[in-house]
Amino acid sequence: MRETNEISALFHLIDDPDQEVFTTVSERIVGFGKNIIPNLENLWETTTSNEVQERIEMLIHRLHYSDLVQDLTEWRDSAYHDLLLGTLLVAKFQYPDLQTAPVLQEIEKIRRNVWLELNSFLTPLEQANVISSILYNYYNLKGVDMDYSNPDHFLLHKVLQSKKGNAISNGILYLILGELLDIPVKVINIPRQFVLAFFSPSADEEISEENPRENIIFYVDPSSGVAFSNKDLEAYFKRIAVPITPFYFKPQSHKRIIQLLIEELGKCFEEPENLYKQEELKKLIELLDQ
Repeated sequence: MRETNEISALFHLIDDPDQEVFTTVSERIVGFGKNIIPNLENLWETTTSNEVQERIEMLIHRLHYSDLVQDLTEWRDSAYHDLLLGTLLVAKFQYPDLQTAPVLQEIEKIRRNVWLELNSFLTPLEQANVISSILYNYYNLKGVDMDYSNPDHFLLHKVLQSKKGNAISNGILYLILGELLDIPVKVINIPRQFVLAFFSPSADEEISEENPRENIIFYVDPSSGVAFSNKDLEAYFKRIAVPITPFYFKPQSHKRIIQLLIEELGKCFEEPENLYKQEELKKLIELLDQ
């Protein structure tokens, strides 16, 4: 953005010790939108004050966050909540300059490898075994424990780079592949777990509201890609002493999946210096509810 007299004057006031003055200056700078970010980056490079650099970094973060709010609002209001797009928007909270093209290319490469092994004669379990074999054996994706000290485990592009993700990020990748390949796999609402359920293809559009479980053939653990049965799940409910109800077997919407991803990502920012990020993520969750 061309640096006008007004922008120059605002930049000179960034180091003002009066918090009220700085707040006013901040609002004016943020009002210019993301096009002013290169100007701020140039100012950061030419200043020697750590305090001014920290203020500039926060201004740049606010600009990126404002842009993300707009993008997520458009995603929320769209007719179809594309899961891949929603997941990449969450990643942009931490990596605002994320280039999505390499991510899309990598997912397409995995999708094609799975598609080459599929045919119309495979049973749903055989389809699941093909996806798991390509994703966890050939592609070498690993499941890691839920570690809130490492936000990258929640972010799709980082999972693809490192081949390491937790149950949520690996599960979302599995769901994305299922959708691209027209396979009826969905995430269900099992307590304290992110569980994938393979639904009967014939019931894909008419999943029972009263008892969605009757349409489920088997389940998949997204950490490892291993399939398991209704009996295994019943044993889990017994172990945690929770009664089984239809509510836990209802497929989760893409919007709810993105909210859950944001909720869990927010737990990575509980240090005092990062609490502002936690608050921002809570606002994104509320935004999706509006």
